[in-house]
Amino acid sequence: MLLLRDFLAMSGPMRLATVATISALLFASPSTQQTYTACNPTMQAGCPADPALGTSMAADFRNGASDQFTASGNPTFDSNGAAFTVSQKGDAPTLASKWYIMFGRVEVTMKAAPGTGIVSSAILQSDDLDEIDWEWLGGAVDQVQSNYFGKGQTTTYDRAAVHSVANTQGQFHKYTIDWTEQQIVWQIDGVTVRVLTASSAQGQFPQTPCQFKIGSWAGGDSSNPEGTISWSGGVTDYTAGPFTMYVQSVAVTDYSTGTQYAFGDQSGLWTSIESTGGKVNGNANGSPVDTAAPAITSTSSGNVEPFSGTHADCSTCTTPGAGGWTVSTLSSAVVTNTNYPGLPSGWTVSSSGKVIPPSAAPSIDIPTRFVLLASGALATGLLLGFGV
Repeated sequence: MLLLRDFLAMSGPMRLATVATISALLFASPSTQQTYTACNPTMQAGCPADPALGTSMAADFRNGASDQFTASGNPTFDSNGAAFTVSQKGDAPTLASKWYIMFGRVEVTMKAAPGTGIVSSAILQSDDLDEIDWEWLGGAVDQVQSNYFGKGQTTTYDRAAVHSVANTQGQFHKYTIDWTEQQIVWQIDGVTVRVLTASSAQGQFPQTPCQFKIGSWAGGDSSNPEGTISWSGGVTDYTAGPFTMYVQSVAVTDYSTGTQYAFGDQSGLWTSIESTGGKVNGNANGSPVDTAAPAITSTSSGNVEPFSGTHADCSTCTTPGAGGWTVSTLSSAVVTNTNYPGLPSGWTVSSSGKVIPPSAAPSIDIPTRFVLLASGALATGLLLGFGV
């Protein structure tokens, strides 16, 4: 067991090496989350506000690209709409909205990509790791999965439901997410297939401003965690490709109004969200509660991580790891924490982001790119065999 006092007594280079070793162990673990956010407002102060849609928009990609989205990974456009093609390792073509919605309705008319291990995605995701998903697996031509995550927590992998739909890869279908403070409704071709109420989400109900992303990626790439490969249907054979997802059109309505959405505090509750020049739920028009959802008869329990694949397109983002610890590559020039969850009483954080124990002990000189965040684990001395 590595005791905390032994860690404090190490030289600067030795401490740095120890931190690097811990990070390697964390990210080698099959349970490691692959969640990404440039600045998590529930953990960091000073995160910028999100640009708001604040109205409705529609895009027909058969007419070409839309200035409402930012492209990455080279999606193309033809008579079928936006084409998201995976042909080799590392391909993850994506369109990401330039705005966020604060509750709202999203409709996507599309065909999923074929191919073992190929995943087509249409998702809503927030800065504090709330997420609402549609996911199609290339090896399952007659089904689609709905899923959700709250604050990036993956304490269980039984939230995904599987829905039957004919010929997802050869026929265009319209997939809808209708999201309010009360519930999330998933629909296929106008028919409700799932309803999640806020009260039944076990504290994980998505409720913060979300960006909209569509795209495809190889969940079956051999470099992915075993659980992700298994969930996606198996190892991807790129020689059988290319594999293309087509999105004909999208339509989005923001149920809130304004130009920006900001987190008023670190609670992650929708009631803390502030709108600039508008109102949260200002465009909701009393969205009805849907109670007609059929019973969920099939679920997916594979070890799929939120914000992986299509979602993981940020090279300067934080990556929460196992046990609540985080090794951050986020520069202190972007945001500096002044307090970390789980610090023992008397411990502080300097303006440069260094963890400083009480004055009787030497300060921990850890560069901010290796700042360790603990969710109570440091205080109890339970994580990875650390003792006090």
